[in-house]
Amino acid sequence: MLLAAAAGASAQDWPQFRGPGGKGIAQDPAPTEWSSSKNLKWTVDLPGPGTSSPIVVGGKVFVTCYSGYGLDVASPGNIQDLKRHLVCVDASSGKILWNSAIAAAQPEERYTRNLGEHGYATHTPVSDGERVYVFFGKSGVLAFDFAGKQLWQADVGRESGRMGWGSASSLVLHKNSVIVTATEESQSIRALDKKTGKELWKAEARIENVYNTPALVTLPGGEAELVLAVPGEVWGLNADTGKLKWYAETGIRGNMNVSAQTDGGVIYAFGGNMGSGVAAIKPGGKGDVTKSHVQWTSRRGPDFGSPIVRDGRMYWASNRGTVTCLDLSSGEVVYEERFESANFPRIYASPVAVGDKFYVTTRNAGTFVFGVQPKFQQIALNQFTGDTTDFNATPAVSNGQLFLRSNRRLYCVSGK
Repeated sequence: MLLAAAAGASAQDWPQFRGPGGKGIAQDPAPTEWSSSKNLKWTVDLPGPGTSSPIVVGGKVFVTCYSGYGLDVASPGNIQDLKRHLVCVDASSGKILWNSAIAAAQPEERYTRNLGEHGYATHTPVSDGERVYVFFGKSGVLAFDFAGKQLWQADVGRESGRMGWGSASSLVLHKNSVIVTATEESQSIRALDKKTGKELWKAEARIENVYNTPALVTLPGGEAELVLAVPGEVWGLNADTGKLKWYAETGIRGNMNVSAQTDGGVIYAFGGNMGSGVAAIKPGGKGDVTKSHVQWTSRRGPDFGSPIVRDGRMYWASNRGTVTCLDLSSGEVVYEERFESANFPRIYASPVAVGDKFYVTTRNAGTFVFGVQPKFQQIALNQFTGDTTDFNATPAVSNGQLFLRSNRRLYCVSGK
C-alpha cells in the first residue's frame, strides 16, 4: 500500500496544507449549514489579507497574511513597508495570542493585477507540533516556536519567474527536514534542517509555472518519494537526497497549480488552468517510466483546487461552475454537473471532505456542501454577511470544527 507521509501531529490536528498527508480528508462530522448567526463560534479580524490556508495544531490556529503594501492596485503604497505576518489564534476563543511581523526582503515583486489575485501571503504554514514553519517567498523560510519567537530564517533565492506572479507552493515536512519548492525564487527544490534551517540538499532544474505543493509518498519498502507535477511531466525524487529517481511524460501543460494526490498505490497528477488534465501513475521505478507506469490519462481535470480522492473516485469543482466526479480505475467521468448558485463561483481553494460530504469554498459565492457519492448532490450553500472580500483559502478541519479565512477575517464554524 502507498501511504502519504504526514507531519507528526495528533488526530485532531490539521498540521499542513489540506491536513494530514495533504489529502483534505477529515473523519469527524462538522456542520453543513452556517451563517453569521448560525453555528458561528467566533470570528476575528486579521492584520491583513492572504491566500494561505489556516492550520490547527495543539489547540492553536496559525495563519499568514501581509500588510503595509499591495492592498490596492490603483494605489499599492511603498513597497518598503511590506510586512508578512504569522498570526497565532486560540482555537477555542478566537483570541489572537501573538502576531509576528517580518519585514519583506527587498527588492520584492512589484504589486500588479496578476500578483494581486493572491498577494504576498500564499504559502500555507506547516507544523511538527514543536515549531511552525512558513515560506515567505523572497524573504525565505522561517521557523517559529509556539510562543512566536523566530528561531531561524533561510534564504532560498530571490529571482523572479517569467510571469512575475510570485510563488505559491506550500512547505512539507519529511523526517528532520522542511522541504520547500522554490521554483520561482531559484528554480530549485530544497530540504532544510528543521532545527537550524541549514540546507540538507538542493535539486536544481529549469522549472517554471510550478505552483503546486509536492506530495510525499512512501513505497512498500519504506523509501519516501517526493512527487511534483511540472509542465509536461511528473517527477519522483528521493525525499532523503533530492535525487531524481523517475519521470513520466504526461502532455499536461500550463500553470501547474494542482497538487498530486495518492490512493491505492497510484499517484494522480494534474495540470492547471491553462492545460487541465489527470495522469494516473504507479510510483517507484527508475528513469523514464512513461510506458511502464502511466495507467491512464484524461483531459478532464481541476484548474486550481486539488481534488478529493476517496473510495475509488475523485471529486473537484472548477471555475467553469461545475462539479466533476471521475472514476479512478478508468479515468472516465462519472458525472459533471453545474453549481446551483446565484453568483458564478470563482475558486482558488481546494475542497475538503468531512465524513460523507465535501466542502468547496469559493472566492465570491460562499461555501458549497456536496455529497461524496457517485451521484451529484448539492446539500447546502453557506455565506457570511458583511464580508465581501475574497475567500481564497482552503478550510482547516479540527475537532469537528471548520476554520475558514477571508482577506479580512478568520472564522470558526462549530455545531458544539
